[in-house]
Amino acid sequence: MAMEVTQVLLNAQSIDGNVRKHAEESLKQFQEQNLPSFLLSLSGELANDEKPVDSRKLAGLILKNALDAKEQHRKLELVQRWLSLDNNAKGQIKACLLKTLASPVPDARSTASQVIAKIAGIELPQRQWPELIGSLLSNIHQLPPHVKQATLETLGYLCEEVSPDVVDQDHVNKILTAVVQGMNATEGNNDVRLAATRALYNALGFAQANFSNDMERDYIMRVVCEATLSPEMKIRQAAYECLVSISSTYYEKLAPYMQDIFNITAKAVREDEEPVALQAIEFWSSICDEEIDILEEYGGDFTGDSDIPCFYFIKQALPALVPMLLETLLKQEEDQDQDEGAWNIAMAGGTCLGLVARTVGDDIVQLVMQFIEDNITKPDWRHREAATYAFGSILEGPSPEKLTPLVNVALNFMLTALTKDPNNHVKDTTAWTLGRIFEFLHGSTVDTPIITQANCQQIVTVLLQSMKDVANGAEKACGALYFLAQGYEEVSPSSPLTPYFQEIVQALLTVTHREDAGESRLRTAAYETLNEVVRCSTDETAPMVLQLVPVIMTELHNTLEGQKLSSDEREKQGELQGLLCGCLQVIIQKLGSSEPTKYVFMQYADQIMGLFLRVFACRSATVHEEAMLAIGALAYAAGPDFAKYMPEFYKYLEMGRQNFEEYQVCAVTVGVVGDICRALEDKILPYCDGIMTQLLKDLSSNQLHRSVKPPIFSSFGDIALAIGENFEKYLMYAMPMLQSAAELSAHTAIADDEMTEYTNSLRNGILEAYSGILQGFKNSPKTQLLIPYAPHILQFLDSMYMEKDMDDVVMKTAIGVLGDLADTLGSNAGSLIQQSLSSKDFLNECLSSDDHMIKESAEWAKLAISRAISV
Repeated sequence: MAMEVTQVLLNAQSIDGNVRKHAEESLKQFQEQNLPSFLLSLSGELANDEKPVDSRKLAGLILKNALDAKEQHRKLELVQRWLSLDNNAKGQIKACLLKTLASPVPDARSTASQVIAKIAGIELPQRQWPELIGSLLSNIHQLPPHVKQATLETLGYLCEEVSPDVVDQDHVNKILTAVVQGMNATEGNNDVRLAATRALYNALGFAQANFSNDMERDYIMRVVCEATLSPEMKIRQAAYECLVSISSTYYEKLAPYMQDIFNITAKAVREDEEPVALQAIEFWSSICDEEIDILEEYGGDFTGDSDIPCFYFIKQALPALVPMLLETLLKQEEDQDQDEGAWNIAMAGGTCLGLVARTVGDDIVQLVMQFIEDNITKPDWRHREAATYAFGSILEGPSPEKLTPLVNVALNFMLTALTKDPNNHVKDTTAWTLGRIFEFLHGSTVDTPIITQANCQQIVTVLLQSMKDVANGAEKACGALYFLAQGYEEVSPSSPLTPYFQEIVQALLTVTHREDAGESRLRTAAYETLNEVVRCSTDETAPMVLQLVPVIMTELHNTLEGQKLSSDEREKQGELQGLLCGCLQVIIQKLGSSEPTKYVFMQYADQIMGLFLRVFACRSATVHEEAMLAIGALAYAAGPDFAKYMPEFYKYLEMGRQNFEEYQVCAVTVGVVGDICRALEDKILPYCDGIMTQLLKDLSSNQLHRSVKPPIFSSFGDIALAIGENFEKYLMYAMPMLQSAAELSAHTAIADDEMTEYTNSLRNGILEAYSGILQGFKNSPKTQLLIPYAPHILQFLDSMYMEKDMDDVVMKTAIGVLGDLADTLGSNAGSLIQQSLSSKDFLNECLSSDDHMIKESAEWAKLAISRAISV
């Protein structure tokens, strides 16, 4: 087989489908029959300079895919598989790869360096391949330059793959020395210099010790700043990418360099090519992000809480930084609104300006107003658009007191521009800016209303008018209307939008039928806005919301009429069904929330449920997330009457819970199980065996995405609450799972915010399960079945209290569980609670909480505990 591997690899890229398929099957067969020799022949192919480039590239790609995968469980399998290979075979493969770094063919070198890094990512943490870094470093001094370039590239990928604690400091110092020397202006070869600059970007996380040393840091910063002046554009761009990364990784070390960095970034923003200028702006956006985080976390008082003080770099740079950013706004492109993924200097400048406004608040306003006044009426559209964009960009950050008077003056001008400006770009940005005004300066939290009885009609009229404009302008007008409606969420009984409700709904429905509604995000924006208008409407408009039900049902019905669709059309149909189901969900929630409207609405329930089931039926493999959510809302509204739909609906509930690939669908379905339990209560019993079996199976699968676990645990609680003591037969399965998850979550090393958030949601899910089970068994003769589990629950509460990193939601659920224990188990729990390490402290802490929800739960828990103890 090794003889023909070249031909098979070439055939696997053939245009002839049959040849290709046959070759792919041969490769698969070879891999399954003899993995070591398969991988060895691929590495031999990659290393052989006499072989065709195409077969070598594919050989390298297959090698890389044999070591790494996106899905976590698959990745672990591949790592284990590689580690268990024969050492001799592994040694030969690695030797071929290192040899390939000297190949004259750039593609082969580049592929080899990626594969070497993947192997290093597996082996270095296991203390294997200790000689790798040494042999790479000895390559750096090689001529010809292409060997040096490939080696630097490999070191860069290696730093990306392995975590800093795997590489000892001596090696880190040598890697950084090699990389920084390669970046130096004295390096004559641009390919080497570029590879070195890109490698530094990946190695910055390793440089903690070096950045703490003044001399080393000065040297690294000097070389990076020099590289931003290289004649080669790609090197300048890579050097700015390094600066951006340094700004977030080593913010607290930047003070001595800021003046120089300002000078080089300002020059790049004004004069350099776009890719470089964009990174130079990104540097300042990144500094804003750092300072916003520090200021938010410590609320501006650095009494010693803060690990990193705020250096107020943005505040100090304001007088020079803001004019530089305002200039960029005039560099728009003619067609930038048409392309969703467009990103150019004007957009980057406006985004950065918005971050500056959030960083310094009121201080930015005066600096920008002058630019707006100078440009807003100029004949050239670019000036008018830039002035409007500048205004829209600074609306989040400064205080309403500072902005409201300015907005009051600008509002009329903008409404006129939205209808009368001859240029679509200006209209588009004006509608976006109005949306920002309504988002940040309108609503129950703002003292002086910007929208009054006097101007409300004009605003609605203008927005509805501009929803007839070109697609992307109309989309922004929908967005502005969305925030306008949202601002009235808290008002009742009457909303200023009530008189226009019918007209607004009609206009939005018209937009969804536009020929070009598929362009930009117009149709989606129109439905999202319709949902918000309905969600924030008052009781007065309920009859009109009712009239909307048959209209949306008809639309949904039309998507189900059986025409043969191409896959592209099917995707569009699925999107539209999602939007319509989402719209029905909001309507169901709105009408279901008050008895009179719920009664009238329920006459449609059978038909609506029928439509949802048909939506599921026309999707062969996946259950529709939005339809599932809408059914959850319907179950909530229908209550026990929902039971009649269960025989038909149950199989889709099953399908959704088995859908590991689309884990969001799985999570949504699990959530709907909870809705149905609350609606049906003990009528859910006949389905519980099936539901519990599937949920337990989900939990023990290593393919399930971790985000689905918390909702599964809380649904245990929902089921137990619904069926009470009938939950008895599931205890022996559910409780050990809850216990091991609780233990795991108590010993998680919290690495980052994302992990903290996940741990909190997992703990909350576990606590909700305990709470539902305890409440479900209350007053039943079978409560004694729970007594053996009580010590474990208390231990879990203790360990969480000791760790001190509960968020408010977990705290409220946790104190509730303590109360449930006492309430359900009475004196059996009383003595245990008295012996518990932290129950008393935890209770007192919750009783004195500022959060009234936590306080309320704690008052109840205190009562339950004192009853349990006094018995």
